[in-house]
Amino acid sequence: MKPPDYTQKIATADVYRIAERTPLDHASLLSRRLGNEVLLKREDLQPYFSFKLRGAANKLNQLPAATLAKGVICSSAGNHAQGVALAAREKGVKAIIVMPATTPGIKVDAVRMLGGEVILHGDNYDAAFARAKQLQEELGLAFIHPFDDPDVIAGQGTVGKELLEQCTAAPDAVFVPIGGGGLISGIATWLKTHSPGTRIIGVEAEESAGMQASLAAGHPVILDHVGIFADGVAVRRIGDETFRLCQQLVDDIVIVDTDQICAAVQGIFEDTRSIVEPAGALAVAGLKQYVSDTGERNKSFVAINSGANVNFDRLRHIAERAALGEH
Repeated sequence: MKPPDYTQKIATADVYRIAERTPLDHASLLSRRLGNEVLLKREDLQPYFSFKLRGAANKLNQLPAATLAKGVICSSAGNHAQGVALAAREKGVKAIIVMPATTPGIKVDAVRMLGGEVILHGDNYDAAFARAKQLQEELGLAFIHPFDDPDVIAGQGTVGKELLEQCTAAPDAVFVPIGGGGLISGIATWLKTHSPGTRIIGVEAEESAGMQASLAAGHPVILDHVGIFADGVAVRRIGDETFRLCQQLVDDIVIVDTDQICAAVQGIFEDTRSIVEPAGALAVAGLKQYVSDTGERNKSFVAINSGANVNFDRLRHIAERAALGEH
């Protein structure tokens, strides 16, 4: 089977009925501290505070009316759920969202406010996924995968298209958080075609490093356990298509721990006065680790601030751990 033409799919992706073109902001404090130009792609400023709107919107906009009429279903750790619920509301279709029971309340409440029917099941994304697939077959709904779907990948790839249009010169590297791999697959596909000299650096949480493990094994692997601190990337198994694309296109993967993520949340706040969720700070945490490891200076780096759906009661823990992440 011929692989999708992702460059064409990204160029024609239908995301802007609900998603917005987000700013690419200069982070002056991070730039000064790291000795490099640091630019933040502000997907945390999307409606409902996550890039996930893009892929969900594009997928629903590709489905025929007869399919949409039956309704859609998805599994999600939170942000994809909001994207599907919003896109479904915009099109006037029913959406059932299966979420892990451990999902932060702020994300569950947001989905319900958007009209999605929420089912809480299991303690991680994969348990929710299995339940959603079961319900899909029972009810005859269209399943909207959060990452392993060409239309979803293409929707997320519009982030890469935008940031290249916003840069005055091609960045030396772009740092992208990895959960299931949809965002980095889309961005890498566009950048490697239109800015081949730009390095694509994935960033994974130490407790959820499924892409690194899969690339090392040569095939997608299932992690025995994933931590839920960075719940937005708590995926035990990456996608088959995202694995294929990352194997071809991603230059390196950086692993960061919880304290480094907390320090990155603080660093982003100091530059932007915005608080991102742990998964949303992964790219900045990885950028800092990469600069520490390589000693690179006077380069231009972009980090994707992927989301800002964090429960308020977690902020104390983040603040307490942030100082430990500065090493």
